[in-house]
Amino acid sequence: MEATGLRERKKQHTRELIAETARRLFAERGFERVTVAEVARVADVSQQTVFNYFPRKEDLVYWRLESFEEELLAAVRDRPPGESVLAAFGRFLLVQRGLLASDDPAARDRLAAVTRMIVESPALLAREREVFAVYTDALAAAIAAEPGSGGEVEARVAASAMIGAHRALVDHARRRIAEGAEPRTVSREVRARGKAALALLDRGLGGYAVRRGPRRVPPRAR
Repeated sequence: MEATGLRERKKQHTRELIAETARRLFAERGFERVTVAEVARVADVSQQTVFNYFPRKEDLVYWRLESFEEELLAAVRDRPPGESVLAAFGRFLLVQRGLLASDDPAARDRLAAVTRMIVESPALLAREREVFAVYTDALAAAIAAEPGSGGEVEARVAASAMIGAHRALVDHARRRIAEGAEPRTVSREVRARGKAALALLDRGLGGYAVRRGPRRVPPRAR
């Protein structure tokens, strides 16, 4: 068991080392101008090792989104009885993550570099659209599997609206970061606009796919 844990920690360390090396090179020179071979050389691993951890070059940037999807689906699946899909999604959406939630003084510069890297890369923007499409499919499938969801069409409409709200907040944050806004300022704006977006969606989805709880038997009248 201890040996297995050590191997997993080494794998995670290697994965993070490669990703951080790539992030630094991409931020300095641009995503398209850096090859996987260069990332491997600077990280002191083989090119095949890079591809073992990151099947596509774009995954070197978006690899953390795997856990984002898992957390999103868990928030929906594990919501308590009486709570709608939108309410569960809203709680998840408003949690601040990553550099926006960081107290690191260098967060502003890192955010600006990452933002510039993504918006200047057609390949990364295309991959991001694919990732959001996967999120939408997964969320729609999770909703459709629940009683009272109305079926696949309704579930996809709801999932598309919620993921669309998330994308709009990402776009807003990037625009403000590119303008030079402080991370904490952007964080407050994203939270405020997120609440407004959820209020707008609540007009149509507030009562949709409410989780059914165990039926309560009223106490016997005396």
